[in-house]
Amino acid sequence: MLDNVANFRRLLVVDPCDDCRKLLPGLRIAGWEVDSCALDSASDRSCDVGMLRLHHGHLERPDRVRELISRSGAEWIAVLSQDVLNTQDVGDFVCEWFFDFHTLPFDVARVQVTLGRAYGMARLRDRRSLYRDAQQDELLGESRAVRELRGLLAKLAPTESPILIRGESGTGKELVARTLHRLSRRAGKPFVAINCGAIPEHLIQSELFGHEKGSFTGAHQRKIGRFEQANGGMLFLDEIGDLPLELQANLLRILQEKQIERVGGSEPIPVDVRVLAATHVDLESAISSGRFREDLYYRLNVLQVSTAPLRERVGDLPVLANHFAHFYSVEIGRRARRFSQDALAAMAEHDWPGNVRELANRVRRGLVLAEGREIEASDLGLERAKDKPAQPTLVPLEDYKLGAERQAMCDALALYGDNLSVAARMLGISRPTLYRLLHKHHLR
Repeated sequence: MLDNVANFRRLLVVDPCDDCRKLLPGLRIAGWEVDSCALDSASDRSCDVGMLRLHHGHLERPDRVRELISRSGAEWIAVLSQDVLNTQDVGDFVCEWFFDFHTLPFDVARVQVTLGRAYGMARLRDRRSLYRDAQQDELLGESRAVRELRGLLAKLAPTESPILIRGESGTGKELVARTLHRLSRRAGKPFVAINCGAIPEHLIQSELFGHEKGSFTGAHQRKIGRFEQANGGMLFLDEIGDLPLELQANLLRILQEKQIERVGGSEPIPVDVRVLAATHVDLESAISSGRFREDLYYRLNVLQVSTAPLRERVGDLPVLANHFAHFYSVEIGRRARRFSQDALAAMAEHDWPGNVRELANRVRRGLVLAEGREIEASDLGLERAKDKPAQPTLVPLEDYKLGAERQAMCDALALYGDNLSVAARMLGISRPTLYRLLHKHHLR
């Protein structure tokens, strides 16, 4: 049993010195699986804890060290000689990027204690799993809304029907579209996205359908439109409610006939494209006011997906915030930081009108402004209302119903456990229904 556990305690020693090499046999005896290499090949190795012999060359090219630490997902310990320790700014660099440091010559007992603490922290934070999950599934979170959304997407993705994605701005509608593409039979084909509200009206027809050379002033060569680019794959039309009425008619015809004509062209071009559309506006109201075609609405709204606002996914905030902290740490050049309890509480109290997009921007700001090991509420631009009376925590109505239902079953068992027929009669339900509910709540 002990050997199996030890196999998972992996230590990587990068650019080791003679003192480091003398340390390794004792660490192996203590249960560490030790590997060593040069910095240039360290990115190909995996470990739980890393030890880097920090020298002047590393400090002259710190980006290589930063990238290694950011990508590895491990905790790192710096090994410093006295001359490196006296280098200007080395203290700030070590405090920013390393879990701890040791000076030469080694105090062996202290090294072993530090390695154990670093290993415990690496296991506790489990950052490598966070990276894997972020790459494998873009829809992060375990709230009921997200779990139900993932289940729905798994059902809808294999079909070929158009899908309308609805939700507030910043709730991840494009992530939903990309997830549908990744789970679909067209996963190996193109995914092309276009924001219908971000392109000038006089250019959007050319963007969607392409144009022939000379078809209008400035058309110096043939251009392939988004529909042709997406042939065989998926086309994501974001903010479909902003599409001009004339182009709505063209889009409807393309969905029906499955062919396009470039601007200035006369030959129909067949296209095999699955269309996903998204909007944050009320399309039904737009239809009533004549701003959106009803026939196009029904053509796009064969299947529908809704994204929940972040204020209804408070439980997902820590996971999402940590994901963005790791994601932006590489761009900013600072090691990802934890969030203080006060910051987490402030995030839970905030209404998030900008949804996940706002959270990403606030975390990005927090990484830049944070001075300590943790990101504080003030770094995020959030201040807790100290004098605000505590509000009761609400859960979805369905959870209240389930809780009441389970309590009724528990009370019935306590009073009439020996006679389930009486229990069912007192609850006003049939005996088969009682058995079903007991099984549903794992009480029998």
